[in-house]
Amino acid sequence: MTSIGELIAALPTGERVLIGVVGKPGAGKSTLAEALVAAIPDAALLPMDGFHLPQAELVRLGRRDRMGAPDTFDVDAFRATVAALRAGGDVTAPGFDRSVEEPVPGGVLVPAGARTVVVEGNYLLTWSGVADLLDATVYIDLDDGIRLQRLIDRHIRFGKDPDAARAWATGPDEANARLIADTAHRADLVYRPA
Repeated sequence: MTSIGELIAALPTGERVLIGVVGKPGAGKSTLAEALVAAIPDAALLPMDGFHLPQAELVRLGRRDRMGAPDTFDVDAFRATVAALRAGGDVTAPGFDRSVEEPVPGGVLVPAGARTVVVEGNYLLTWSGVADLLDATVYIDLDDGIRLQRLIDRHIRFGKDPDAARAWATGPDEANARLIADTAHRADLVYRPA
């Protein structure tokens, strides 16, 4: 499907529905997730980015040069937060400050009244037990040329020089993209932006 309206019409409804938005780095997950939250009454957003491990921990573990890989997140805390969303009530989660690439404790509040929660992130179909907590998952399938250029532009916008941005986008980000693409068949719906 190619329109937000078509996508919303295909999503389940209920007392509290958890919708996962997944895709490769630069595919437009945040943009789609924010559009869904804006279009669906009583919706809230939980981005996965707040669950990045802090920079100091990544350095200690020797993983800083792979930031964004599956093992550079606090998967257990993310899974527990999604489970708390399933249970209902107010749920607080960390946000993420891209300018310093650090999680922000308590940066996200999903209120008890949110009937739909859009959970956005790369590894919703990769990490064990996460997809089982979601009512539906949407995989964004964007042309790789467009996606890669968006990703490079984003890295530049947040402080990398053009060569470093391209190296990161075609190195660590592409390794992650291949892993994510291998899980695309697990998604309930595929969204192809026009």
